[in-house]
Amino acid sequence: MPLEIITLPCLSDNYAYLLHNPETAETAVVDVPEAGPIREALKARGWRLTDILITHHHADHIQGVTELRAETGARVIGAAADAHRLPPLDLAVSDDDNLTVCGELAEVLDVSGHTVGHIAFYFPDAGAVFTADSLMALGCGRVFEGTPDMMWASLSRLAALPDDTMVYSGHEYTAANARFALTIEPDNSALISRSQAIGSARAAGRPTVPSRLSDERATNPFLRAGLPEMKQAVGLAGHPDAEVFAEIRRRKDQF
Repeated sequence: MPLEIITLPCLSDNYAYLLHNPETAETAVVDVPEAGPIREALKARGWRLTDILITHHHADHIQGVTELRAETGARVIGAAADAHRLPPLDLAVSDDDNLTVCGELAEVLDVSGHTVGHIAFYFPDAGAVFTADSLMALGCGRVFEGTPDMMWASLSRLAALPDDTMVYSGHEYTAANARFALTIEPDNSALISRSQAIGSARAAGRPTVPSRLSDERATNPFLRAGLPEMKQAVGLAGHPDAEVFAEIRRRKDQF
């Protein structure tokens, strides 16, 4: 049976994700912005938490870990490179490590840029990647600790996953990201359609994540920085991809 994945709103605009394998009765959570919504979701479904997966050290992704671990005894998994600023880890992982979570293969991807040591968890059999603040729906995280070259390399790596991969990112920023994307590519028909769908979803109180990777490639300006038409749109025709990405990120930071 496939993994069941539940999107849980936390804080003001964060998401955590529950992953449940009904055959093994194992349940994992990706990031713990706060313990309350996760505890309530587990109780409502009668699930037992076995694993806590951490993507990066920012407080709005880890501040509920200690409380939830004390309540459940769940195994805490995070990046070895970030261990000095994460809650204590039961399993420290590195780029390209493979592990079993909820009975399924999970691949660890270093996606540094937003922070150094940021990781994503890719579940190839489930067709799901948990990207937190690296690749986001119609956007990407600010480059706080890394460099534009580093972030572009991370985004390019994620963009190389299969088209039908579902991207589970860390925040509900999609409507604002769509407004920005339209300033870069106002005539992108796929982007126009997606922006309208996002507006309808938010008006109905529905999350806009996860998103399909093929849709990100077609509409997310940060993934499209290597395309000639995008380079032309930002006045950098013929320039290196990472330089174009940096210009798009600069514009978004000032948007």
